[in-house]
Amino acid sequence: MRQDQLVSQIKKKKSFLCIGLDVDLNKIPKHLLKEEDPIFAFNKAIIDATHHLCVAYKPNTAFYEAYGIKGWKALEKTINYLNENHPDIFTIADAKRGDIGNTSTMYAKAFFEDLAFDSVTVAPYMGKDSVEPFLAFEDKHTILLALTSNQGAFDFQTLSVNNKELYKQVLETSKSWENSKNLMYVVGATKAEFLVDIRQIIPNSFLLVPGVGAQGGNLQEVCKYGMNDAIGLLINSSRGIIYASNKADFDQAAAAKAKELQEQMALELKRFR
Repeated sequence: MRQDQLVSQIKKKKSFLCIGLDVDLNKIPKHLLKEEDPIFAFNKAIIDATHHLCVAYKPNTAFYEAYGIKGWKALEKTINYLNENHPDIFTIADAKRGDIGNTSTMYAKAFFEDLAFDSVTVAPYMGKDSVEPFLAFEDKHTILLALTSNQGAFDFQTLSVNNKELYKQVLETSKSWENSKNLMYVVGATKAEFLVDIRQIIPNSFLLVPGVGAQGGNLQEVCKYGMNDAIGLLINSSRGIIYASNKADFDQAAAAKAKELQEQMALELKRFR
């Protein structure tokens, strides 16, 4: 998917919501456990109830890998369902990959060619030759971990290296990589105050922003400091939406929570214009 197509969807739906499909069998409604594929049954119901309210879905692959081949099959069915029924929706494989060149090429093939995701999250720690294989795929996006929403982000990401915070060095260096136009970046919503400096370094890039909702990030602050001329934000919410209820009405409860966020986003887009 091209970036202009994503922007078009944001404007059409008045939403820049990304829904995280992080399926834990201990948290889904019990009646779904009787299904042949409970994970896919849960995802399908969530997608059917919320697709008109969001512009992206983000399965975290750990929640599928944990269930072995059955989990991987459920992930495959989920992405196939999205691509066949909602091809206008941006898909993110939250896999946090990153390894030496040949290995990264194989990871990229797995997510971009076999599973046909639009994007994948990648860790930058091993540098240029571990990321560029992902960037080589046309109309596919590599979402680089820049400044994450977890507590441990302060262990390394904000340390000063040559009088500059490490996350800023990552942002600046990544701009020099081949096909860097295909880069997006993860910036946690709990770090909204850092967005002013981040936008000075990467003014035109899309940011995937987790941490709104269960982790306490503030949507209005993220929009105030993070929006650019092309909106430039994908705000992710996972647990706050998909686990809004564990009863039979779980899909409608999820839709109600997604609607709340979409309406807030519509207001922010109106202010932005």
